Amino acid sequence: MKKILVICLACASAAAASAQIRVGREGQLSGSVETNTIYYVEDKAIAGSAGSTEYDSDFGSHTFLKLDYNWKGLTVGAQADVFLPSMRGYDITDYGKGKYDIALGAAYVKWQDKNYFVQGGTIFDQLGSGLVFRSWEDRALAFNNALLGAEAEYDFGSYVKVKAIYGKPRLYFDWADSWVGAADLSVSLADIFRMKSAALSLEGSFVNRHQSLGAFTFAEDYGLTSPDLNMYSARLNFDWKGLSLRGEYVGKSDDVSKETPMAVAGNAWLAEVGYNRKGFSFLGSFRRLEHMLTYLVVNDNAVLGGLGGGNVLNYVPAMTRQYTYMLANLNPYQVQADGEVGGQVDAYYALRSKSDRSKYWNFHFNMSTYYTLKERIGEHRLLWRDVNFDVERQWNKKLKTSILFSRQEWDHEHGFGGSEQTYASNIFVGDVTYKFDRRKSLRAEVQYLYSDDYEGDWVAALVEFNMAPKWSFFVSDMYNIDSTEEGIISGTAENHFYNVGAAFSYKQTRVSLSYGRNRAGFVCSGGVCRFQPAYTGLNFVLTSSF
Repeated sequence: MKKILVICLACASAAAASAQIRVGREGQLSGSVETNTIYYVEDKAIAGSAGSTEYDSDFGSHTFLKLDYNWKGLTVGAQADVFLPSMRGYDITDYGKGKYDIALGAAYVKWQDKNYFVQGGTIFDQLGSGLVFRSWEDRALAFNNALLGAEAEYDFGSYVKVKAIYGKPRLYFDWADSWVGAADLSVSLADIFRMKSAALSLEGSFVNRHQSLGAFTFAEDYGLTSPDLNMYSARLNFDWKGLSLRGEYVGKSDDVSKETPMAVAGNAWLAEVGYNRKGFSFLGSFRRLEHMLTYLVVNDNAVLGGLGGGNVLNYVPAMTRQYTYMLANLNPYQVQADGEVGGQVDAYYALRSKSDRSKYWNFHFNMSTYYTLKERIGEHRLLWRDVNFDVERQWNKKLKTSILFSRQEWDHEHGFGGSEQTYASNIFVGDVTYKFDRRKSLRAEVQYLYSDDYEGDWVAALVEFNMAPKWSFFVSDMYNIDSTEEGIISGTAENHFYNVGAAFSYKQTRVSLSYGRNRAGFVCSGGVCRFQPAYTGLNFVLTSSF
């Protein structure tokens, strides 16, 4: 059945990848296809380095085929996930059914009217910030924990909104041995009291995970006696002119994880304040987490960490700056959901020329810092600190420059080891873009990382040439100047990481091809990370929609 669905989706996507399809007078068919394929090349320079792993296949491919049909308030959709086989560095590689896997990534029917909607099939949704519940798909992580069940929402005018969800969560290619039920309530006090200049709402959520403890051999030894895990969330949202305030408290009943083998209760605090006015914006956030790692299913494998990052019910991203520059993203922060406290501040200021709108300055300052909870190890130990700023200058219609500095410090044992040693990196980035005309532009990056710790100093560079709207070419290199015994890099050749590639776009279709050597490390998407082993290979990516 799955293979037939894949063939049908592939044919429909290929036949209509560049055109809108109207079915009947009011029906509309849309879809997309995305494929990411890597051919791995033997590279003796990285074969013995830490993070490199032996695999059976020299080929990996992830393909996602999706179709949606809309008619008035009715929407029907389906998605096939094809792994032929899965690429290296993904949890789905280790927990798949076999070398070649096909999964039903989504299949649903939804009816939406003015005040309500109902949906059956696979459910993707989030309650509040996601601390109690989030079912979502992230293709960069090959992550999908959709619920197979039903969802309904009703809006009582603009005053009260209620939502209910129930289903069985997806765990890689199977369904977890648990059931999840959730309810959410949102009350708009601003509409009730007719507040015209402000928005004020109170929200709350309740989530229940129910599973038989039969598969958990040592459940009673861990102090887990109930098949039910309950979580609740209370939230406050306020907006007035340029000011915004957000607050959330989460409570959690007794649960276990690999970091807390004994059943303990959890809680979380989240607060955000934002302000923007006339070119200035500010956002500050604070978060405290205690025992907030929540599994889809708890059993002997789960508490030993044997089910990977896909076995997660809630969303706890790293609240730090997410970089695109190579050296600034060498060692991203790994959130400690079982115990951390800290926050982040972001400040922007834009200065525009009154006489020439093509000229401007953008100033940005960011800082994030996190510590272990004192309750865990008897003291607050630094987990992460990043202090950074960047300045962007648009000189005229042709030339734009940007400089960035980041000072990063982190505990390489994430607060769980006996050592209090931290590593520090100082990263400098220069970025220049020059437009020759409306279609052709050249962008260049130079980067330098200075450090007395870990892997020592790095240099990196990138050159990108664009011929809008169709062509783009790039070449980049990242080189480790120093080599230390504590680093994962040794020798000379594997300190050199190069990439070269090109991309072609036509209407809604984009194709890219690149070749290079990639360093072992964490790859992050939306604040959630996975570990990527070192590899050298040829990478082909295609995305198309209609």
